[in-house]
Amino acid sequence: MARLKETYKNEIVDAMMKKFGYKNVMQVPKLDKIVINMGIGEAKDNSKILESAVKDLEIISGQKAVLTKAKKSVANFKIREGMAIGCKVTLRGEKMYDFADRLINLALPRVRDFRGVNPNSFDGRGNYALGIKEQLIFPEIEYDKIDKIRGMDVIFVTTAKTDEEARELLTQFGMPFKK
Repeated sequence: MARLKETYKNEIVDAMMKKFGYKNVMQVPKLDKIVINMGIGEAKDNSKILESAVKDLEIISGQKAVLTKAKKSVANFKIREGMAIGCKVTLRGEKMYDFADRLINLALPRVRDFRGVNPNSFDGRGNYALGIKEQLIFPEIEYDKIDKIRGMDVIFVTTAKTDEEARELLTQFGMPFKK
């Protein structure tokens, strides 16, 4: 599954050096990490919901998930500081490239009425955020075993200085941006 990493080392670096005129290979932007985050609002009422979300996230990422806790108390949402309200996984190295490969080539084409991902979801510093509405698009998730359809945020953190460089890097990886 390390096909994406090998492609990066060979073809993507060459294409990026030509397009942006880098003089050194180390100037070429690369994928730093991928963060997958699930915010579960109902977790304040029922801790079983959080456990099943953690299990789904661990199956999708192949890595142990970390619980995220509320930073502040919000009376309107009935949330106290320190309450577990979500989970996240940070992928680096080989697992990051494996996940990116599965997301781009297997999961995204399974989205209903898929016409490409939003090309404007860059943050101005070369990072890309992608929202997924349901975890069922991943082939590892068994349809019969899920209790509720949950969404997640996938953030691609790159070493790129500008959004244009990051967009080109993700395009080279095969990210299907809308035209």
